[in-house]
Amino acid sequence: MIRSGLVKAGDHLTEESLAKTYGVSRTPVRHALRLLQEQGLVEVRANAGTFVAESAADAAEASVQGAATVLAPPDEGEDNLYKRILADRASHQLPQSLSESALAARYGAPRGTLRRTLLRLTREGLIERRRGHGWTFTPALDTPAAMAESYRFRMILECAGLREPHFEVDLDELRRAREEQLAFIDRNGSQDRDAMPGEFYRMNASFHEMLARFSRNRFIEQAVRQQNQLRRLEEFASFVARPVNPVDSCREHIDIIDALLTGDVDWAASLLYRHLSVASRR
Repeated sequence: MIRSGLVKAGDHLTEESLAKTYGVSRTPVRHALRLLQEQGLVEVRANAGTFVAESAADAAEASVQGAATVLAPPDEGEDNLYKRILADRASHQLPQSLSESALAARYGAPRGTLRRTLLRLTREGLIERRRGHGWTFTPALDTPAAMAESYRFRMILECAGLREPHFEVDLDELRRAREEQLAFIDRNGSQDRDAMPGEFYRMNASFHEMLARFSRNRFIEQAVRQQNQLRRLEEFASFVARPVNPVDSCREHIDIIDALLTGDVDWAASLLYRHLSVASRR
């Protein structure tokens, strides 16, 4: 967000807003802000909170160069293993829970490559460690029928959210979301599948949860968040298995945002219905 200019020098960063944006608890946000402070990207002001540092842009570039081994894309073997695990789980060739040794035997991958892949899947919320031993995939919409039902449910729920009596947009948040979508298009517009699935999933989920928050209906917001969590595995598997162009979704998001910025909620709801309908067939 700092590198892309979505947040600028002097902007106030709160644990609550970042936790909502990234769909996590405050604990990892707190740790992340501490790391950013160590890198000179943010500064903590007494009795005021955390703010983007004045030298954030330069510091961000330097931190990227200095952490190249951390931020570099996965090697070919790791990326291939990642895709195979997702595809096999989506096609029910892997059980819900499994051990590291079973994965090593199935894929014949070096132990280091396997562990880095498992850490990547953990960061993206697709698997989690079991207590004591092994790994388990997070709950998912793992059948075509369940996915179709989910989209129909979302068409009913999310569009109705825009017509709630207390629906109210946050114009600043809408504009930030629009800038984020445009930045994603700028980075990936010339290459349909250049974006990492994790980045697109986070941005897509954040967009739909933002609209749900605007409904001012806690139950709609909760249901949309739950649907996003259930869709996580299928969305990632689809991204790596089919020729999906996430830029198309971003442009549809921008159309919905533009309608809301002009105050045309009915048109925004129609565009949202069409967006979900088209997405269900992609």
